[in-house]
Amino acid sequence: MNFSIIIPTLNEELSIKQCLIALQPLRECCEIIVVDGGSTDNTERLAKPLVDKLIASEKGRAIQMNAGVENAKGNMLIFLHADTFLPPEALNHLAQAINGKQQWGRFDVELRGSHLMLKMIAFFMNWRSRITGIATGDQVIFVNKQLFESVGYYPVIPLMEDVALCKKLKKISPPICLKTKAISSGRRWEKFGVFKTIVLMWSLRLRYFFGADPQVLALLYSRGRFWKT
Repeated sequence: MNFSIIIPTLNEELSIKQCLIALQPLRECCEIIVVDGGSTDNTERLAKPLVDKLIASEKGRAIQMNAGVENAKGNMLIFLHADTFLPPEALNHLAQAINGKQQWGRFDVELRGSHLMLKMIAFFMNWRSRITGIATGDQVIFVNKQLFESVGYYPVIPLMEDVALCKKLKKISPPICLKTKAISSGRRWEKFGVFKTIVLMWSLRLRYFFGADPQVLALLYSRGRFWKT
């Protein structure tokens, strides 16, 4: 099994180097692809010596990840956020879990930060994902490349692209939910307020379920607000 780790970036100079340094021991068995959406900081300069491919793309996480897939050689795709770290032995766990019926999944997640609620948030994220079969980007979605291509890539929407992809994939099979934990930053919760962000994320998911415009939801998400005005 060959792996391609695809990392979308936009102004991630504070986290991208640590993320990529942690991946260096894996480069013997996988390729690392960073897809930058037009960073105006030092993201590209810091990333270039630590990756196999650095790709310039239009801004948009779905657009960037799809561009990464177009340039990926591996038959197993791993979508990793720039502020997230794979668990130890991640590739071995993944390879052992993949089978003829299940060709996609995600890891459990642990949120790193100072707020005590982050541990509980991560617990409920993992629990909800097992119940619904829906994963978030923080949980490091992985999928067989042929399967990913067969469902039409990530839908090109500005938010909830991970939810939309999982809805398509789980029609084919339920996800593999690995209990080993990826470590992701809790910076968003701490920036906008933990309790406010919990309610906001549930609100955005509910509105997406009922057909709200992802463009509007993405604007609210970026501002940490419930309404445009």
